[in-house]
Amino acid sequence: MASPKKTFYERQAESIIKKMEARKMEGFYCEDTAHAREKFLELLGGGRKSVAYGGSMTIDENGFKEAAASAGHELIVRENCKTPEELKECKARQINADFFLMSANAITLDGELVNIDGRGNRVCYLMYGPETVIIIAGMNKIVSDVADGIRRVRNFASPPNCVRLGCDTPCAKTGKCGDCLSASICSQIVITRTSMVPGRIKVILVGEELGY
Repeated sequence: MASPKKTFYERQAESIIKKMEARKMEGFYCEDTAHAREKFLELLGGGRKSVAYGGSMTIDENGFKEAAASAGHELIVRENCKTPEELKECKARQINADFFLMSANAITLDGELVNIDGRGNRVCYLMYGPETVIIIAGMNKIVSDVADGIRRVRNFASPPNCVRLGCDTPCAKTGKCGDCLSASICSQIVITRTSMVPGRIKVILVGEELGY
């Protein structure tokens, strides 16, 4: 028998997925990461596909990249780039990828996506380029509205990320957003209200707490 929290997650996800449908995004709910990986591979489909990805603890800690590679897909590994020329070529491959894999910093009860980025290399591919974007997000990323989502990112997601990355920012020292302008990983704020291409953005909601 499902726990009350799991039942709550499932019912909340069902409501959010309906809101996403109106925003021309496809939503799915998986009770755990194992089922989420299965759904992810199902969405990739048959044949060898190119898969790029954005920085994400949710993705890094739960085997999604490894699952794609093991299934025979071409993983575009940006960390392998050693020279400016290699990085430039990698960017071109990423923007033309069949799939872009990422998480979301926050998702509202009304189905909007909230993402905050530094250089924007993650959010740019969400907005434009790869044929399909697949977002994996734990139910801990759910917020009431956009303003709540921005507060969540600035005070609960960015500070631990800054600690992890060794950033010299106020939030890394105090655990609270200092609205800094120097070395900020919060330079770009992107709110995705709807997908201009119906079904291009697919969101897998997972009934666990994942990432920051």
